[in-house]
Order: sequence, then C-alpha cells, then structure tokens
Amino acid sequence: MKLRTLLIACVIGLFANSVFADKKPLKVFILVGQSNMQGHAQVRTLAHIGMDKKTAPILREIQDDDGTPRVHKEVWISYLSHGDVKQGQLTTGFGADDNKIGPELTFGIYMQKQLNEPILIIKTAWGGKSINTDFRPPSAGPYKFNENQIEQFKKQKKDLKEIKAKKAEATGHYYRLMMDHVKKVLADTKSVYPKYDPKQGHELAGFVWFQGWNDMVDRGTYPTRDKPGGYDKYSEVMAHFIRDVRKDLGAPKMPFVIGVIGVGGPTSKYSPSQMRYKAVHQNIRDAMAAPASMAEFKGNVAAVRTENYWDPQLKELGEKWEQVRAKSRSLSKDKTLTREQRKTALDTFTAATMSEKDLAIYKAGTSNAGYHYLGSAKIMAGIGKGFAEALANISKKR
Repeated sequence: MKLRTLLIACVIGLFANSVFADKKPLKVFILVGQSNMQGHAQVRTLAHIGMDKKTAPILREIQDDDGTPRVHKEVWISYLSHGDVKQGQLTTGFGADDNKIGPELTFGIYMQKQLNEPILIIKTAWGGKSINTDFRPPSAGPYKFNENQIEQFKKQKKDLKEIKAKKAEATGHYYRLMMDHVKKVLADTKSVYPKYDPKQGHELAGFVWFQGWNDMVDRGTYPTRDKPGGYDKYSEVMAHFIRDVRKDLGAPKMPFVIGVIGVGGPTSKYSPSQMRYKAVHQNIRDAMAAPASMAEFKGNVAAVRTENYWDPQLKELGEKWEQVRAKSRSLSKDKTLTREQRKTALDTFTAATMSEKDLAIYKAGTSNAGYHYLGSAKIMAGIGKGFAEALANISKKR
C-alpha cells in the first residue's frame, strides 16, 4: 500500500513538473514615447480602415461585425501618462484619452497573434517631450547649452544660472518616470495580469520607442538641423538610451524598435507646400534610424519608417480641405455679402473642390492635425502592426 501511494505521488509530481516546465515566461513589451505613442486617433476613425480593402482585415481584428470594439483577453496593458495609470485587457481607449487609440492597439493584437500566448504591454507616454532633455538617459551625461544658446540668453538678459538649474532638473525626468513605472509593474505583475504566476517569471521581449517631434523643432539644440549631420546628437543620445534601458532593466539583448517619425509621408513625395521642410524632416529621420545600423546593435535593433504608413489619399484630401477653409475665411471678411450669399458661395466652392465621396472619406478618416498623423486610426493601426512585425523579425533572427 505504501509503495502504491509512493508511486502515485511520484506520478503526480512528474505531471506537475511537466506542467510547470511547459509554462512559458510571460512576454512583456514596453512602449515609450511622446504624443504619437499616446495616440490621437479618435475611435470614430476606425471605420476608415474598412474603406480600404487592403486594410479592411485589420478592422476585423479590432472590432466585431456590429462595430463593437473587441476586448483582447490575451493582451494586458498598464499605461502611464500625465500621472494617471490605466490598465486592463487591451481594447480601444488606451490612447491619449478614453476615446482615442495609439499604436498599442494593433501592436498588441498582432504581437499576440505572432506568439499565440498571453502578453503584457507596459506603455508610458507624454506629449511634448524630447530625448535631448526629458528622456535623456543617464549615460548621455548632462545637457550642455551650446555657444549660440548661451549668447542668446545673454542678449535676452536672462539669468543663465537659473536656466541651467531648471534644465538640470528637467533632464532625464521622464526617463526616470518611465523606468519607475516599468519596474513597479514588473514587481507586481499580478495586479495587472491576474493569471500571472510568479514561478513562471517574465521575459522582456521587446521595447518600442516612438518620439521625435520636439527634437525635430528644437533649433537651439540642433542649430544646423537643415544641414547633413544636423541631428547627429540625436543619434548619439538614442544610442545611449538603448544601452541604458537594457542595463537598467537587466536585459542586455532586449529587442529594440525605433519608430522613426514620418508625419507627412516620404519626403520624396512632398508637395510644393512641404518642400521647405524636406531637409529638416529627412535629416531627423535619418538620425533616428542611424543607431539601428551601428555594429553593436546589429540584429537586435530595428528602425521602422512610419512614413510608409502615411495615407497619401488623406494627405491630398487634407490639402483640398485647407483650400475650402481658406475660402471660408476669405468669404467671412467680405462684408458686401449677406450670410446666405457667403454660405452659397462656400457651398459652390466646396462642391467644385471636393466631391461628396471625398468629404465623406476625409471626415471619416481624420480627427487631428498632421503632426498627430491626422488623428487617423488607419495610419496608427498600420504603425502598430509594423512595430509588432519588426520585433517579430528581430526575434526570428536571434
């Protein structure tokens, strides 16, 4: 009897060990950046994804046939922005507010499909932040004002000591907030993902960085930004950022994706009105992508050119809509016309400029300005999916 009991106990033990051995570490993905990582695409623009047969399959992953957003039960997320933390199972509303989405939505959907197992996303994003100051990593050292900046401060009779003190205080602040939140979630993962078993552990399976606007427009930090190499400092700090993130999280080979800013689309296709920005836009993009080509990051860092997910149709319709707005402003200043005459004139001009179909597509597809990728769910969905595919490709090569 004792022998039988012992045999049963051994079998149970072997079975338990087998089950435990089969339980994989929870895959954790970290998404970080500024306003476009937050996401400013209104949920209402999701319908536009279905208007294009190429992207319609993406919409079927996001929502049910009746238009109800799906809750993706195998994808969990903890999202910190401006002091508030939102967490739960992935669905719409994890963007800049509860009515918006960012790249996290399709990233989570397609990353989970690739792995076919539960995943956890930790997202931290704040609008209007730079890597030269706000996200500056420790190993990049303190921010140093160049001679041109100091000369300008003197001309403006500003207190240089006070300016330097404020800069020192701001430097790296959001890097530290990011790191604190990531470590907090990893220390108490069960509070976000209730099924988490501490015995299974977790694996830092990927990091996505999506930022760039505030550095792009910073003339002070990058005084030769319109010249070749004008953003070299961005590349240097970005390399430090990758090294420090991996070091501080104890993940020396964690796959890393740089989301290269791409508002406006490929510069080779810029319209005449965009040409004055071409050099600056191309230079920042090249500088952002540069670390992926460094020898030390070969095979474990990838750059995703988000310009490739820009919607040229929305861009064209946006330019037409600007003509309509300009006409509206012009008519509003014409005091020789009655209100009804102004309305008739505007309606006539609009009809001649944009068809009803054009208007329907533009209004369905956009909800914000160009620097927020037009607030387009179609663009954001493509970007998020692209990030997931890039990380998957890195993992396959390892």
